[in-house]
Amino acid sequence: MKVVICGAGLVGTSIAKHLAGENNDVTVVDQDYSLVRRIGETLDVRSILGHASQPDILEQAGAADADMVIAVTFSDEINMVACQVAHSLFEVPTKIARIRQPGYLKPIWGDLFSRENMPIDVIISPEREVARAIGRRLHVPGGFDVVPMADGLVSVVGVRCTEECPVINTPIRQLSKSFPDLNIVIIGIIRNDNGILPRSHEHMLPGDDVYFVCDSSHLTRAMSAFGHEEEEGRNLIIAGGGNIGLTLAQEIEEDHVGVRARVIEFGEERAKSVAQQLSQTMVINGDVLDMEILEEANAENTETFVAVTNDDEVNIIGSSLAKKAGVKRTIALVNKHSYVQIINQLGIDAVVNPRMITVSSILQHVRRGRIRGIYSVREDFGEVIEAEALETSSLVGKSIREAGLPNGVKIGSIIRADEVIAPKGETVIETNDTIVLFATYDAVKEVEKLFAVRADF
Repeated sequence: MKVVICGAGLVGTSIAKHLAGENNDVTVVDQDYSLVRRIGETLDVRSILGHASQPDILEQAGAADADMVIAVTFSDEINMVACQVAHSLFEVPTKIARIRQPGYLKPIWGDLFSRENMPIDVIISPEREVARAIGRRLHVPGGFDVVPMADGLVSVVGVRCTEECPVINTPIRQLSKSFPDLNIVIIGIIRNDNGILPRSHEHMLPGDDVYFVCDSSHLTRAMSAFGHEEEEGRNLIIAGGGNIGLTLAQEIEEDHVGVRARVIEFGEERAKSVAQQLSQTMVINGDVLDMEILEEANAENTETFVAVTNDDEVNIIGSSLAKKAGVKRTIALVNKHSYVQIINQLGIDAVVNPRMITVSSILQHVRRGRIRGIYSVREDFGEVIEAEALETSSLVGKSIREAGLPNGVKIGSIIRADEVIAPKGETVIETNDTIVLFATYDAVKEVEKLFAVRADF
């Protein structure tokens, strides 16, 4: 597949790394010389210096015979024009654009991105995606990652094992014996910053970050098995009134009945603007690193503190201070991977990485075959994939034991006509089954082929 990526920032670089590692023909365009040079030196991609929306630059990047343009520059307007040019002049089949400004995404302007007006096939809004990701975490206290799949019938959950976790030092195969009616499969473990594809004899240890797939109706019991029986928080502090903080506050007002939120915003004018756009949320103008402001926000009686400012350091330190002020649970937005490694030591309960959430959203539209959903588990580990097994799939009619799954693949759940089936070695995959599985990045290409429509390959 030939892909032109407009923008060599963190998101563009991550996507280029994934696609180039799978032997796709990738060209990256950016007007920042240092970014273009770095990506050309570190990845097996073509890199072009220039303005991503200009026709001659896109032509130089190979748009004339590209399968896809992914526009993720820092400018919404450049992203939109790049997609328009790719469509009008080069007839690129698929155009994906990152759009960050909420004004472009209001329902009243829903026809803006239609094929007749501005032909963008997929709009990715990081602010909305991050706000939704945080909202899901609020529903499942104790989970640092919560992702619904298969129309919500199954959930992918990340949970940290503590010394008090009931299932530590127990072989994974023992889970089904200890909890025979619990539909849960452990699909991945992060230990000492390394990803492990677990086998049945593997033990979960204190400090492990464990990812599992379970029947959503069993989610409360699954969390209880890991020692988490906290009630959903009803009081919330949002540190940061930027686009993410505002979007999250609006989502809480609309979708989280009974939850009271307070927003702390440093900028006076921005605080006034946010207050005007919210009807049920208190907005406090002040510094989240000021303990008096945290007291004013009633941190002592707050279950959850969410730090989503534009500064990683403020989010990390603010979360630590909130814990000292009495907040029970903290969630911090962190972009730099190097910081993630020290989060546990600081007592922060969950981290949200906007870049990985955005990359996951984009990759699900890049994957070939009948791939319906993707969630990236770190940049160096793998992906949880939701796929549909058509009649042409080599998996259909075979048991999981006979299917010859590639190394690095573990099936977490099978959904058949709204029934969630716990996968066993003798389970036979049928036509139109939805499969939720984990694949390491080395195995992703093979997974695409397993679920391919023959015309795709």
